[in-house]
Amino acid sequence: MAQVARLGRVPARAAFLDLTRPDLQQVTAELADDGVRRAVVVPLLFTKAFHATVDAPQTVREAAGNTSVDLVVADILGTGPDVLDLVRGSAARAGIPVTSSILLYAVGSSRPGANDAVHDLAARLAAVRGAPALAAFGTMDPRPDAVIPLLPEPIGVLPLFLSPGLLLEPMARLAAQHGWPMAGPLGTAAAPLVLDRYHAALAGAGWRKVP
Repeated sequence: MAQVARLGRVPARAAFLDLTRPDLQQVTAELADDGVRRAVVVPLLFTKAFHATVDAPQTVREAAGNTSVDLVVADILGTGPDVLDLVRGSAARAGIPVTSSILLYAVGSSRPGANDAVHDLAARLAAVRGAPALAAFGTMDPRPDAVIPLLPEPIGVLPLFLSPGLLLEPMARLAAQHGWPMAGPLGTAAAPLVLDRYHAALAGAGWRKVP
């Protein structure tokens, strides 16, 4: 979010849906104390799974209802063309040869449509790179051990993650054991996409700027 603030020259704060602090309620209350009247919430999510369709909207409603801050929710990051470019860039930065197969590793969802979006992203990645690419998930099938035998060597691992976490650790160990190059989390490289979603939400709300 610091990179978003630098690129966009706009105040940017991080809030978390669960597991850690600060949550959106706390951040929105702090914004209200600072005199902020409105803000855009950009969900840092790649698929329209439970977090995007239920948890995040409910959390935003509660935070807005408990403060004087008007909140508008931007689109998720998604798996569209700009995310395709993002993961291609991640593979290049990691030194994964364009001839290598790609294991696209994502969290996974209990909603099939969300997983289908990641499979589709893998298929589009394969089309633009000219080498096989398949998706595997950390919490749902297909898991990496089921997908890896389907990929010809050499293999590169490409996480569809923004930040490090527990789900990436076993994948990193597996890649190291096999000597496969593995890209890091997408991190600050996603900042331009966050700003794109922010500006689209501003336009959709009829706001010229925030705050």
